Amino acid sequence: MTSEQDEAILRRFEPLLHFTRGETFFPMDVEAYVRACSLWKQRPEEEAVCVAPQGEMSLEELAKPWEDGFDTIYFLRFIEPLDILKLFSYLRQRHKKIDEKDKFRVGYGRLARVGVSSRILDLIFSLSLLLRGRVPGDASAAAALEYEEILAQRESYSYHGRVIRQQGWVVLQYWLFYAFNNWRSGFFGVNDHESDWEVVNVYLYENEEGELAPEWAAFSSHDFAGDDLRRRWDDPELEKSGDHVVVYVGAGSHANYFSAGEYQAEIELPFLSPVARFSGWIGAVWRRLTGNTKDNSESSASPFDIWRIPFVDYARGDGKTIGQGGEKAWDKPRILEPTPLWASGYAGLWGLYAHDPILGENAPSGPMYNRDGSVRRSWCDPLGWAGLDKTPPPDQTLEYLHQERATLLAKQESIEGEISRLGDKLTRLGTTLAAMRGHAQLRATYGDGKRQIAALSEELGSLRAQHAVNEKILEVYGIYEDQLVAGKREAVDAHIQRAHRPATHDDLRQSRIVEVWAALSVGLMMVGFVVLILFLRSHVIAGLVGMISIFVFIESGFRRQLPQMIN
Repeated sequence: MTSEQDEAILRRFEPLLHFTRGETFFPMDVEAYVRACSLWKQRPEEEAVCVAPQGEMSLEELAKPWEDGFDTIYFLRFIEPLDILKLFSYLRQRHKKIDEKDKFRVGYGRLARVGVSSRILDLIFSLSLLLRGRVPGDASAAAALEYEEILAQRESYSYHGRVIRQQGWVVLQYWLFYAFNNWRSGFFGVNDHESDWEVVNVYLYENEEGELAPEWAAFSSHDFAGDDLRRRWDDPELEKSGDHVVVYVGAGSHANYFSAGEYQAEIELPFLSPVARFSGWIGAVWRRLTGNTKDNSESSASPFDIWRIPFVDYARGDGKTIGQGGEKAWDKPRILEPTPLWASGYAGLWGLYAHDPILGENAPSGPMYNRDGSVRRSWCDPLGWAGLDKTPPPDQTLEYLHQERATLLAKQESIEGEISRLGDKLTRLGTTLAAMRGHAQLRATYGDGKRQIAALSEELGSLRAQHAVNEKILEVYGIYEDQLVAGKREAVDAHIQRAHRPATHDDLRQSRIVEVWAALSVGLMMVGFVVLILFLRSHVIAGLVGMISIFVFIESGFRRQLPQMIN
């Protein structure tokens, strides 16, 4: 296809984005962002050095071969810190300018939805911000001011589009770039960082009429990948406006969701991964010992999954809408095929390098690269990223099925020949041993023959078992082919293992007392621990057991789980 045809197909299926009240940043053209940036490089153990000041940057400048040692980190810098007067002036003007109906209001507290263990981890994570690199507190306000100036020059809402062809699929990629991620400072989330890249994919195939038809859609959501990211075109959960998928965008985080609501997002700190794996092993052993082997993959959380820090992603969809039929329309798409040099040539960060060892506060790289310089899977392998690399387009499924059946039939013929050969060999060897039996001088030869018979018998049994399994597979192939010919499809959610869905009304119906308890409980536990150490050191163990028992009792009462706890 030509670039004009690619643009036309991108326009036909471009997404309709629903944002949350209070959202400050929206998808924009990277060119305007880069023009407002300066470029820096950071060598190990040295101060960062500006290599291209603000006003001299452009996409062409960014595409230059910036070469240095492997340990050197290049990064863009979008804004400079505000002084206290500018920050106060911005906050005062913003408070006056925003209507009451457009203000963000925090929902039911995230910590009231999880247990004490997660709340303790949350406290540790919050305290870690004092020790590790993070984006300065006024950065969000400074970025908002800069972004407003860019919009004032020319109000534009853009996506960067790609059309990729892989394994019979035509993949439409809508890369969405945001100037700033203010999830932490604006919406009580995990992190802040300059710049943000997200992607919405639509997967097409060529139908019987030779036309491109949509089959799947997949949305980026934090760092997740796999089957759970995608929904089939006929799935009621995939909301559409004509041919345009409806996307609900997380406030500040810009993660993408299929339904409006508040989502419980969880992050696992890298240094806790070994502990989490060990905890999972303990949990599996416990379930085996107690006979509770039921698959809980679709439950909202594993009972032993306490090593993740909970955050709420607000994707309410009650704010600005961008796209066909929305409050704002998309500008002309920026086509990324062939890949422009600014995307392929620059592997540095697209915003401030905050020296955060957990990486959450460091800016991301461009659409093509991860922070470590490796190529993003969502860029180079959009099928595998959404778990579609194992799924053929509908028009090719029967062909693949026939090929597999032919291969299996040939294998069965080979297995049958081997079974016949081994069976004949085994029978002859058994006859020989029957003739030897009772002749003492042939004892050693007789023993070797018995061992040969045992090995041949095991091999023959394995082949017959495989033959029986293959016969069942051939039978299943036939059933599946009949279903395909009849137009019957598998369930729309058959591929989903753990659906990420918003909190229900019942989840959010807890009283304000529970929320207050969630906010105070960890602090009270810390104070109690200090009191035990200072004044009751000889009774620390008994005191800890008593204190934890009281907390468990109160927690169970709030969550209406006292009967289960008593049992």
